[in-house]
Amino acid sequence: MAGCCGHDAKFDGVSDDYKRRLWLVIAINAVMFAVEMGAGHYARSQALQADALDFLGDALTYGLSLAVIGSSLRVRSNAALLKGFSLALMGLWVMGSTLYRVIYLGVPEANIMGVIGVLALAANVASVLLLVAYKDGDANVRSVWLCSRNDAIGNVAVIIAALGVWGTSTGWPDVIVASIMAGLFLSSSVQIIRQAMIERQSLAQPDHEAHQQP
Repeated sequence: MAGCCGHDAKFDGVSDDYKRRLWLVIAINAVMFAVEMGAGHYARSQALQADALDFLGDALTYGLSLAVIGSSLRVRSNAALLKGFSLALMGLWVMGSTLYRVIYLGVPEANIMGVIGVLALAANVASVLLLVAYKDGDANVRSVWLCSRNDAIGNVAVIIAALGVWGTSTGWPDVIVASIMAGLFLSSSVQIIRQAMIERQSLAQPDHEAHQQP
């Protein structure tokens, strides 16, 4: 969504409508974290637990996004950096736990994975539809969109993993999908961090030019 103060301005989240939508998305993510983590533990599915962790991370980072709306660009870009690094840590955790899953030989419960995957997909599609009008904002706003988009992609992957586990009677499809999700987390973290760094550099540019004045 274009900013209101110039063609190149980035939407910074200062909108009552955007805040209401963000509150709804936070609530959706918090509920789905509890549902999916419990189901993932019961089904012994690494992909489900990875997706549940993503729901929790999103609820917390969306709350941070909401808290810094209206703050200076420096504060908002710092918040985006924090979210970018936390997303990277989440990706590394999923990669590590996936390696553990390779050693752990239990086969996940495909039927539970499928049912919860469909439920989580519905929740994330709702979140994406709520936020799509605001996907082209500053680093703080864009990080919210990227996380929601990742969730929807991740849920499709979980459903595919459930079909793979059911068809092969092995846990390898679950491991593969969890690995792909970890890569998606890391890719998004790079995008968020890169945009936040560009915004921080733009803050320093006027100071640099001022020092060049005779």
